[in-house]
Amino acid sequence: MSADDTDTEPAGSRGPIEGDGRVGVGSVDVEALPGGLPACLEALLMAADQPQHTEGIAQALGLEVGAVRRALVDVQREYDGEPSDENGRDGGRPGRPRGFSLRHGARGWQLVTRAVYEPVVAAFVTAGQTARLSQAAFEALAIIAYRQPVTRAQIAGIRGVNSDGVVRSLLVRGLVRADGVDPETRAERLSTTDLFLDHMGIESLDDLPSLAPFMPAADTAIKDALQAGD
Repeated sequence: MSADDTDTEPAGSRGPIEGDGRVGVGSVDVEALPGGLPACLEALLMAADQPQHTEGIAQALGLEVGAVRRALVDVQREYDGEPSDENGRDGGRPGRPRGFSLRHGARGWQLVTRAVYEPVVAAFVTAGQTARLSQAAFEALAIIAYRQPVTRAQIAGIRGVNSDGVVRSLLVRGLVRADGVDPETRAERLSTTDLFLDHMGIESLDDLPSLAPFMPAADTAIKDALQAGD
């Protein structure tokens, strides 16, 4: 798979992380880390919950845009089982195609599962459909149900851990769906589906149980907060 050599996003318009769009510009010596720049790009793209433009990645790492673009294309070719670069580095020997690819589109770079492996992924995620959801999946589903529409980053912020895996399982099970993008961060938003309502035995989200009985009393919450501050 080849990548376009240009990104359409204006310089400095967006960084790679949801929020203020910056990650300690120039604060990391990428070549001092194991695997150098390619490994850093992989780590960054794995952590991101939306496609990333070359400009934003370069700004975050304090590197030249051209150097980052060349490294991204090299990683992309490696995942596709091609020689590391167009000059046939590493003797021009093709590698093993991966089950995922580094895709470049209008919204930037993103790690995605290859479409050809969709049956394998679906079989894994949906295995035992009648089995109960994991505790992590229940937590993510509850957050989506009561806070929808909500982004993956917001779910992770509430749970305190990366929730991409459980969100994917909920999507495959048909319990949640993509619901547009956040107007500020452009991250994908998630909402529950009619199948979720069917499983809950309710007709609309208005019928969801109130969270009030599960909330601590005001005086208890204040007391706990004061004790935590001691």
